[in-house]
Amino acid sequence: MSDGIADVRLDRPEKLNALDTAMFEALARTGQELAEDRSLRAVVLSGNGRSFCAGLDFSGFAAMAERRSSTEGDGVGSIAKVPEGRITHLGQQAVWTWQELPVPVLVAVTGHALGGGCQLALGGDIRFVHPEARMSILEIRWGIVPDMCASVLLPRLVGNDVAKELYFTGRMVAGEEAAQLGLATHVSDDPHGDAMAMAREIAAKSPDAIRRDKLLLNRWDIDDVAAAFAAERAHVGALAGSPNQVEAATAFLEKRDPVFEFGS
Repeated sequence: MSDGIADVRLDRPEKLNALDTAMFEALARTGQELAEDRSLRAVVLSGNGRSFCAGLDFSGFAAMAERRSSTEGDGVGSIAKVPEGRITHLGQQAVWTWQELPVPVLVAVTGHALGGGCQLALGGDIRFVHPEARMSILEIRWGIVPDMCASVLLPRLVGNDVAKELYFTGRMVAGEEAAQLGLATHVSDDPHGDAMAMAREIAAKSPDAIRRDKLLLNRWDIDDVAAAFAAERAHVGALAGSPNQVEAATAFLEKRDPVFEFGS
């Protein structure tokens, strides 16, 4: 951290910063540690290498395709457990921690922000997106629903109808369209540089007023948010390992059209 600005970077560039359990844990832990630092003024969240975050590590889908959830309907593996006193499982907390932070979080998106990576970008307050970056809520590709806070964050940015379109189709959205839809705040040829510049501008303002600005503009109804997060977990748990979920994932990996069962 320098001059009150935390420069947080995902660091699995060889995997396009794909999310694994260690990454989820590091994101949640970093958010908590930053929240306890009273000298913090702003955060810039980005990814090392050519991609912000390509989504969940593919190795996780092999396990999902072979078995039902081991957590009785609460999603995938160890990231799906909700600690006592929290409203989020680990995957959700990796995103929600940036909304809980009392200071502005600026996200710099290059390359890809796909699936969980897109939801992670939504966790910030302001997004700088490269014009050639690709963003997608692509969980439909795998026959599941997003379960990392998108049901709360996305409609607030783009409206419920556009959120439904992005959920239903899983289509890719490039930088300019992302800004038009509300996924991106700014289109930038240098997302990290521009995010840092704005962070420095914010850091020069009254920290008390900035923190109250974020509280005022967020104004989350925590009961509604908790219910939405619980619904995300329940729907993923119901789908994970089901015949149509397995078929969706298998067909995509085999590059063929899926053959779904109806009435399931």
